Amino acid sequence: MSRVGIQPIAVPEGVTVSIADGRISAQGPKGEGAVSVPEFLTVSQEGQSVFVKRKNEAKRSRAMHGTIRSLMSNLVEGVHRGFERQLEIEGIGYRAALQGRELALSLGFSHVINFPIPDGIDVELKGQTSLTISGIDKQQVGLVAARIRAFSPAEPYKGKGVRYLGEQVRRKTGKAVS
Repeated sequence: MSRVGIQPIAVPEGVTVSIADGRISAQGPKGEGAVSVPEFLTVSQEGQSVFVKRKNEAKRSRAMHGTIRSLMSNLVEGVHRGFERQLEIEGIGYRAALQGRELALSLGFSHVINFPIPDGIDVELKGQTSLTISGIDKQQVGLVAARIRAFSPAEPYKGKGVRYLGEQVRRKTGKAVS
């Protein structure tokens, strides 16, 4: 039995969950979203809790039980509170600027990197070197943060680049001069 899959999903106040045609959809103060439910799982709502159960003990249904439950839990959490990742930019001349639905990044290259912000994602700048990426889809928020970080990950010699807030960069000593 899946340890994650058997746990109920608590539905907070202000969030409505509906189950129909192999989809579970949730609506809350931050927005709305949906998750597809495979045919080998059943979803039921009892009061303020949602339960995910397997129809059979096939390998595929056992493998997906906890995964689908986690996706549903993230959906409920996303429409209620939302998710966010914070990035910081370190380095002389390294900065970011918002230009409509595009993020302009100056990261030490000869050109400015223009990153289009996907629908459903909000980017907030605090100063020129601190970014907050937020949205209701946990996977998409993490993916956007990872893509921005991938343009110039923090390097170990000077620590320049884009890093997650609080990320520790293991520093290396430079070349020894004799």
